[in-house]
Amino acid sequence: MEHRWNHFDEAGNAVMVDVTEKEITVRTAAARGRIQVSRPVFEAIAQGTAAKGDVLGVARVAGIMATKKTSELIPMCHPLMLTKAAVDFSLKEETGEIEAVCTVRLAGRTGVEMEALTGVTAALLTIYDMCKAMDRGMVLSDICLLEKSGGKSGHYERQGI
Repeated sequence: MEHRWNHFDEAGNAVMVDVTEKEITVRTAAARGRIQVSRPVFEAIAQGTAAKGDVLGVARVAGIMATKKTSELIPMCHPLMLTKAAVDFSLKEETGEIEAVCTVRLAGRTGVEMEALTGVTAALLTIYDMCKAMDRGMVLSDICLLEKSGGKSGHYERQGI
């Protein structure tokens, strides 16, 4: 049996998947990413002394806002009525990294993986933007889906994290 890609119609045209008949279920997703920063940037973020203000506070809001705008950025994503969007940070002093985790939830017909991935990416990009005057060598990495639940495909959890 040939696999049919669901973002294309029979003529090969790009389409948004019709989820009208899918069951409404509670769906959650969590995504993670990291940004490696210099020691001065790490200390400024940790101590709240960055010239542009509360870096993590602004990055948190940017990540949450991005989850709600995902369908405007990713062409085939459905606009969703999210019921939860959160971004949390862990400062890894030994490696000079800041880890962000974005968690998204809704009751709906399609998953929220793209929203979680978009949220974590926007949060990390905001850290870069707010600190680039101090260090343009920052590196974003390890952006990935950690976990998702709900829907026909069920539960997924990244192994080896």
